[in-house]
Order: sequence, then structure tokens, then C-alpha cells
Amino acid sequence: MSLSATERRALKARAHALEPVVRIGSHGLTPAVEKEIDLSLRAHELIKVHIADEDRDTRRALLNQICETTGAEAVQAIGRMLVLWRESPRDVATAPAKPRRRGARIPKRAFQGS
Repeated sequence: MSLSATERRALKARAHALEPVVRIGSHGLTPAVEKEIDLSLRAHELIKVHIADEDRDTRRALLNQICETTGAEAVQAIGRMLVLWRESPRDVATAPAKPRRRGARIPKRAFQGS
């Protein structure tokens, strides 16, 4: 699945205020780091990853490898910062409850029998 230009632009705007949740250090992309990226994508859908390596080709190879192993889409790569997106599957049972509107009426039956 490839992102359209409009979707990519919207994701870039959402990612602007994010801090990196995963940092790839001198040991590179280890299985533990891959697992952490996968868990972060499952929880947040849109994440930033910081790569400590200075070599541009190495960073590009890491980006391709991450996208390949996790199934994520590369939204943006600027310098040492990567922005990744993967839609998380949400079940109806695990989806968060819809928040109530402020000032919404609470039915009387909610208070009966307490």
C-alpha cells in the first residue's frame, strides 16, 4: 500500500510535533530494536525514529530494512530522523470508547439501581 501525496502531507503535519520514540544506536538495527519499532507502530501508528549513524547510504538502507520487516510506510526522512506510518488493525472490542461530548445529557437510567 502506497501513500498518496495528500495522505503523506497530512502525516507529515501530524508528525511535526512528535518526539522520536525509538533511537537506533551504534549497534544498528538489532532484533530488539525491530521489535520496539513494531510495538510502537502498533500503539501509535505514526512514529519518529532517530538514527545515530552519519552515513546517508547506511540510513537509507536502514529505512528500507525497517519498512520491509515491519510493513510500515516511510513518510519522511530528513537527516537522521525517520517518520514511519503503519495502520494498526483495530478490533471493535479493543477500540477505545468514544468520548462523550461536553454537556451531553446522561440518560436517567444510568443512575437508577445504584
